[in-house]
Amino acid sequence: MSHEAVWSIGELAERAGATVKTVRFYSDRGLLPEASRSGGGHRRYGPEALERLRLIRSLRALDLPLPEVRRVVEDEDAAGRVLEDAVAGRLRELGGELRALRWREAALRLVRECPPAQRAERLRLLGAVSTPPSTAPLVRFWRAWLPPRTPARAAAAFLEVAVPQPPDEPDPAQVLAFAHLHALTTAPCPPGRQPQPDVHRVAGAGGAALLYAGLAEAYELAGPHLRRGREPYAGEALDAYVAAYASAYGGRDTRDFRRVLAERLGAQPRLDRYWELAAVVWTPPGGPPEPTPGSADDWLRAALERDNARAA
Repeated sequence: MSHEAVWSIGELAERAGATVKTVRFYSDRGLLPEASRSGGGHRRYGPEALERLRLIRSLRALDLPLPEVRRVVEDEDAAGRVLEDAVAGRLRELGGELRALRWREAALRLVRECPPAQRAERLRLLGAVSTPPSTAPLVRFWRAWLPPRTPARAAAAFLEVAVPQPPDEPDPAQVLAFAHLHALTTAPCPPGRQPQPDVHRVAGAGGAALLYAGLAEAYELAGPHLRRGREPYAGEALDAYVAAYASAYGGRDTRDFRRVLAERLGAQPRLDRYWELAAVVWTPPGGPPEPTPGSADDWLRAALERDNARAA
């Protein structure tokens, strides 16, 4: 290699637009190839080191961690794939960081915009929730609510529709609603009260799978009626609703069964507050309220009562 193509650490730093400290940092970690050593033992670098340094600085400018940078520059044969994996991983991390920042921003706006008398309570609620929030407490709440030994597939399907996922870009109202949901689902259950309603527990583990699959179908059928603001009425959605309970109990959809079912449903504890809060979390800012399993169940119960009254 010619003398003109060999540079000291300072000359390499100047050509790359970097500091001597930066060059020494990467060189000490074995990331910059040395062309030779001077008589006094000082490092000398060639064009390969300059290209390597420029690549390293570009990768670091993308905020890739040093181990990923090392994999890219040292594995020439797989450099393309390694870089793609590293960038994809960093994009996932940044997505999570941005999501957390949006939740913090909405939480700060919530505190700033609320009346001073409410700030202490809101800070208490927000302080109990991670950022971005976790749905684990809600999942634990519903797993305790479900009948024992509910089949895993049935439980997973129910949790998918019962647990609202925190939006990526929440407004302050959604942040407050999720904080209230967290408080609601982590509060101790009152002594002597079973979390799951009797009308569901008596169906047993086998009947639970039939019940929740049928209820999910009925709620889906009721959804368009709720979005259009239609009054409850006897139709396909109600038939699916009653059939879910009938199949769970090994019975048939008869007029007597509908009357008994309405009585049992009317005697059960309700979770209205949960579904009200979930609706806020589910509904996009400025959009119409989204149907929830709770609002669909209310609509179907009302349809059942009207149907029973009409047949009386």
